[in-house]
Amino acid sequence: MKVCLIVDDSKVVRSVARRIIESLNFETREAENGQVALDSCLKAMPDAILLDWNMPVMNGIDFLRKLRATSGGDAPVVVFCTTETDMAHIQQAMVAGANEYIRKPFDSEIAQSKFAQVGLL
Repeated sequence: MKVCLIVDDSKVVRSVARRIIESLNFETREAENGQVALDSCLKAMPDAILLDWNMPVMNGIDFLRKLRATSGGDAPVVVFCTTETDMAHIQQAMVAGANEYIRKPFDSEIAQSKFAQVGLL
């Protein structure tokens, strides 16, 4: 079973995302910020990462840059999931190594569509 790391500082968002992602037949892990996510990836690299932008300790874009610079960090498919929807943020995320972008709030249909687009389903 593929593993998806859900990275968001909101416990509620992580819980909702977990239900959606598990319905797509993924095992899930959670992290409340980019540093916890990076530590988790260094222990065991996931297949996919659903990543929030605005978080304390380490934000999503800094996490993504550090992940992509790490050995094996080019492997996970990263889908940014955030309220930041202007073109500058989207471009910044893609340049940093994101594979796709989802706007919050999202539902199961949107997640399934984006995960299929990036080859996870």
